[in-house]
Amino acid sequence: MSGPSTYEPKTAFTRWLDKRLPIIRFGYDSFVAYPTPRNLNYWWTFGAILALCLVVQIVSGVVLAMHYVPHVDYAFASVQRIERDVPYGWLIQNMHAVGASMFFLAVYLHMFKGLYYGSYKAPREVLWILGCIIYLLMVATAFLGYSLPWGQMSFWAATVITNLIGALPLVGEGLKNWLMGGFSVDQPTLNRFFSLHYLLPFVIAGVVALHIWALHESGQNNPTGVDVKSKADTVPFTPHATIKDLFAVALFLILFSVFIFYMPDALGHADNFIPANPLQTPPEIVPEWYLLPFYAILRAFDFNIGPIDSKLAGVLAMFASIGILFLLPWLDTSRVRSMRYRPVARQFFLIFVVVCLVLGWCGGQNPANILARSGDFTASLRWVEGGQTTTQDFTAPSEQQFEATAASMRETMAGRGATMTMVSRAGATNATITAVIGGTEQTRNLSAYSVEALEEEIIAAKAEIGAGAPFFVIERNTPMTFTVTNLSQLATLYYFLFFLVILPILGLRETPGRVPDTIAKPVLAKEVA
Repeated sequence: MSGPSTYEPKTAFTRWLDKRLPIIRFGYDSFVAYPTPRNLNYWWTFGAILALCLVVQIVSGVVLAMHYVPHVDYAFASVQRIERDVPYGWLIQNMHAVGASMFFLAVYLHMFKGLYYGSYKAPREVLWILGCIIYLLMVATAFLGYSLPWGQMSFWAATVITNLIGALPLVGEGLKNWLMGGFSVDQPTLNRFFSLHYLLPFVIAGVVALHIWALHESGQNNPTGVDVKSKADTVPFTPHATIKDLFAVALFLILFSVFIFYMPDALGHADNFIPANPLQTPPEIVPEWYLLPFYAILRAFDFNIGPIDSKLAGVLAMFASIGILFLLPWLDTSRVRSMRYRPVARQFFLIFVVVCLVLGWCGGQNPANILARSGDFTASLRWVEGGQTTTQDFTAPSEQQFEATAASMRETMAGRGATMTMVSRAGATNATITAVIGGTEQTRNLSAYSVEALEEEIIAAKAEIGAGAPFFVIERNTPMTFTVTNLSQLATLYYFLFFLVILPILGLRETPGRVPDTIAKPVLAKEVA
């Protein structure tokens, strides 16, 4: 892409070094004279922002590791000590914690840019795959780091995720035991997580180097998706792209600083300020915000799929939601890269972005929360006022004949004038039937906006009626409901349909707009105007 080197050493030292280690030539060719498409917009500045995030995370992480104690009895206290007693420890810890969120914010925008402008298409398939590997390593590193403070959410998130890994067929159980270092989350688990969390950022840095290498080999994509044809299509990386990157980095640092100094804990979870307690499960166990979409996909499967139970189906879907990104260069069959010239694909892409945001919201909610319902939850409460209560024990000949025996006993009691009966089972074949003979049957209808409120009304009604009624018959009616889980299921369906069905079909059927023959003509025309 860049062609022959144009670097010329100016001094005796640089000429001497250039013959032995041409590192200055490499930097000049890569970041000064490197030909950059002249029509790049600010979406292309996220590469520099991500490089900054990686450096911040590695440097701050190394400093934090000097003070962190990877022991279940001291980990939580060591994090608090870093924030309170270590000079500028509060700043370094906030930089690292907020930096993880900023890192994922930037990488998500970078990935959406790549999807919109077709940066995964030939000849950049390896470039895209390396980016997906970086993202996968980031997810693993973030999960491991989330466990290290050893607060309530850290401990239980580690417990949930390692148990989910155990659901994988064949290798799951062995991998789970290896990660845990035993059969439960404990000291060996924390040691492993700390070691891997320290190691993986350097692996990410190595893959980033390969990512940049692949970028320089295949050349940068641009908003039109048209390959560079001549020198007129490009400008030197410095100062054109450099100044734009520096401006974007400055704006990003302002946002970064606002969170560090004013809202350092806004993106975390309050339960993580409670020391880990294996005997007390938090009401809601959720990961950090940047992993919530995948958590929603995991929880969307509350049903079995043939021989695959719901737990395994959710785990497979969660991993598949990332794995499918690796296949994207071959799933999208369109010859046009940029969605700027694909109006139908652009609409489906915008829906996809909204769906990802919806999945993130669903991941942070209680899956049973009701979003819509066809009516109120109702119950019919029946009891008898007055009359005489009688009880009788009975035994069925066998467990299979229990229901028939109970029905026969109800008929017997009804023949004796029973107004209401109730069977209380004591064993497989033993039970007691209670009947009220005589009296007047009463009915009260109740309704509420939720199951919890309805149960409260039932309890209140039974207390109001009092001991005058020996027992009640309650018939509950549940309206049709649309829950967070149902919304997650719809969003998950669209997520996979977008990659597996929509993009392949649009590539074959959509008629794209006219793509310019060269980058220079429309850009230079604007400059002349």
